[in-house]
Amino acid sequence: MAIGKWPIITLLTDFGTKDHYVASVKGTILKINPGCTLIDITHQVRPHDIEEGAFILANAYSSFPRGTIHLAVVDPEVGSSRKPILLVTENYSFVGPDNGLFTFCLLKEKVKKAVVLTNKKFFHPRVSTTFHGRDIFAPVAGYHSLGRKAKAFGREMKSWVKLPFRKPEMRKGGLAGEIFHVDIFGNLISNIGEEQVFHFTKKRPCVIRIGKASIQGLKESYREVQKGELLALIGSGGYLEISVREGNAQKRLKAKKGDKICLTTESQRSQR
Repeated sequence: MAIGKWPIITLLTDFGTKDHYVASVKGTILKINPGCTLIDITHQVRPHDIEEGAFILANAYSSFPRGTIHLAVVDPEVGSSRKPILLVTENYSFVGPDNGLFTFCLLKEKVKKAVVLTNKKFFHPRVSTTFHGRDIFAPVAGYHSLGRKAKAFGREMKSWVKLPFRKPEMRKGGLAGEIFHVDIFGNLISNIGEEQVFHFTKKRPCVIRIGKASIQGLKESYREVQKGELLALIGSGGYLEISVREGNAQKRLKAKKGDKICLTTESQRSQR
């Protein structure tokens, strides 16, 4: 994969924007390559929540042009034996800690080259044990955007950490999944994908249950219900979501990540 003439580097972290951390990462990159474009995906990942960072990155990375470098840092084990890595796929590059942060991206991307970052020539002269985002990942991303090949940064690796992904299960009562992510609007995003929903329902009327709430059928958009009403739909990421029009489903249902969600059809209800 060739880096473009006008390289793009995205940034995803749990650093927030109150402190100097994000600015320090950007400044380090721009010292190396003032001509690159820096795009923030988010810096509001819940602190230390690798799974949330992985989910957000997976929903954003493919919106960028081929050759984009994605720098992601949600790194609760910074300074430990966990590896700093660079993964190059057929379309993108990913720089960050080897802790599963790139798991969901790599379900769709084929890795062509993977290296452990060991060549200190491309690190900050003084590497902090608490800020690898600035001292290792940022300079590597900067030099990579100038066209440095993956092999220049370290030794090849054959495997990397993968987060477990709990798939929905068929049970007697229907298709059972769980809430996998809660977005800024309080929408409850499940681990039940669009294809699984439609393969299961086969266009039959369905009921979605979460906690004590039951929602009749799937909607295509928020405009199909009244303000404040609960609804279920397939969200922009391709997963079943529970929402409240102009409201907050998490607060309404007092729901959280890991809560169970079940999809049944009218025919299954009648068989009970």
